[in-house]
Amino acid sequence: MAPRKLAAGNWKMNGDLAALEQVDALCAAHPGPRCEVLICPPALLVHPMVSRIGAGPVAVGGQDCHAEMSGAHTGDISAAQLKDAGATHVIVGHSERRADHGETDADVAAKAAAAHQAGLVAIVCVGETEAQRDAGQTLDVIAAQLAGSVPPGSDAANTVIAYEPVWAIGTGRTPSNDQIAEVHALLRERLGGAVRDGADMRLLYGGSVKPDNAATIFAIANVDGALVGGASLKADDFGAIIAALDAAG
Repeated sequence: MAPRKLAAGNWKMNGDLAALEQVDALCAAHPGPRCEVLICPPALLVHPMVSRIGAGPVAVGGQDCHAEMSGAHTGDISAAQLKDAGATHVIVGHSERRADHGETDADVAAKAAAAHQAGLVAIVCVGETEAQRDAGQTLDVIAAQLAGSVPPGSDAANTVIAYEPVWAIGTGRTPSNDQIAEVHALLRERLGGAVRDGADMRLLYGGSVKPDNAATIFAIANVDGALVGGASLKADDFGAIIAALDAAG
């Protein structure tokens, strides 16, 4: 059986303890969603959010982890520490990490492997820049990132792939349906030939996903959910996206 579809929220460097009231509202409004629901808040909020939700319908994840389980890495957080705090997932290779911190595909693969070792699901992000899209390099860039960022031992149970075109993140712009479909078809094809049960690995779309475009995006072939940024900060907005994913079946 294929895994449930996934609505994942990435709060990025936003939110505080008061923002957990939005999670209360989300859980109250969607006590039994058909899809899996995940929120990845700043690291300081992981344990408070887990404690707040308890056995509720929303899982909690981290936004990044170090490739090592412990050591002299001031300011970093290990996958084991996230697991200990109650996280079930961790995002690795987000374009903001790749751009702001110079993370390479090899770095991302090492972090995903650490996540697997700790018992976390790794959400591995890939995506092209606007210059790469305009130069017609999108599929080559995505294929290379996928090959370099997904470690051996990845499967549909421990890994999710998120396609986030860099030029669409936080800009209000989204690719056309055909552009999303083209990239997701490539991801499915490559995973099917390289990863055990790659045909069942969940493929998320991310980049300016909002309540008013979610249903259209979820109708695209090989889109198994979304990695949502700003719209995940408000219960009403994220709840509408969850409802759209549930309706997509």
